Amino acid sequence: MLRFLVRRSLGAIVILLIISMVTFALFFAIPADPARLSCGKVCTPENLALIRHSMNLDKPVPEQYWDWLTSIFVGRDYSAGHCSAPCFGYSFDKKEMITHTLLDRFPTTLSLTIGSAIIFVIFGVGTGMLAALKQGKAVDKIASSASLLASSMQIYVAGPLALWAFCYSTDWLSLPTYVNFTEDPLGWAGGLLVPWIVLSLIWTANYTRMTRSSMVEQLSEDYVRTARAKGMSGRAVFLRYAWRGAMGTIVTVFGIDLGVLLGGAVITETTFNLHGLGGLAIDSYKQSDLSMLVGVTMVASFLIVLFNIIVDAVYAMIDPRIRLA
Repeated sequence: MLRFLVRRSLGAIVILLIISMVTFALFFAIPADPARLSCGKVCTPENLALIRHSMNLDKPVPEQYWDWLTSIFVGRDYSAGHCSAPCFGYSFDKKEMITHTLLDRFPTTLSLTIGSAIIFVIFGVGTGMLAALKQGKAVDKIASSASLLASSMQIYVAGPLALWAFCYSTDWLSLPTYVNFTEDPLGWAGGLLVPWIVLSLIWTANYTRMTRSSMVEQLSEDYVRTARAKGMSGRAVFLRYAWRGAMGTIVTVFGIDLGVLLGGAVITETTFNLHGLGGLAIDSYKQSDLSMLVGVTMVASFLIVLFNIIVDAVYAMIDPRIRLA
């Protein structure tokens, strides 16, 4: 297992390096001057020269990239002060270190992603297993029909409907807002409950259908029929063999979906007016804050790669053959 994780980690480092090169290249591929964009509307020649020097734009591009990359690990000095590692640069638009802004917005996106993921995995996998166990019966038909209907919904449609149903017309739930978990756990859950419900409704439907399909396929395998022929009870076969066989597909897709959730934070946070990394990316784009966009891209890329390493490790524990592949 250790050798397996080392290989995956080395591969992840290479991927992140490639992403950083591409992202940094796109930063300089735009026709406009990055220093002038960061300088704002009222920009004096002195400020422009200072920003260009702080962004290392007066150096060759390979040297600029190397300075930016090493600053992530060792920090860097700017005219506004020292940026401690991990340092993603300085935002001249927001007048603060990019790392501070990312740390401020990151908990909102992480809470939204992890909270909704826990809910839709529990309910989606549970409902899918029940539908497979009761294949062809009323429970199976109801679950399949409901999942098909829910999976066709979109966040920008289901979000406003949920806000109207739970917040504006009934006051059953509070309007979506982010509260620090360490300060008020109940307020944290209550403020994100409506977004969790909407995301869980859509993603639970997908996991219900996927789990049911995987379980039905596993139940028709030869090793399952052999276990039944040996006298093992249906429940034992279902939980010991079929469920474990189906989990490989579910875990793999879950790792991909975590990345999709992070990438889809732009739509979710905009719909519910939450201030996370998605909203920060939109604001940075509108304000042409390229340094901040690079920081958001790198953090999102790192999280997606990290989630996939964790999923690979779990998959290897479920199916030891993966470690030999």
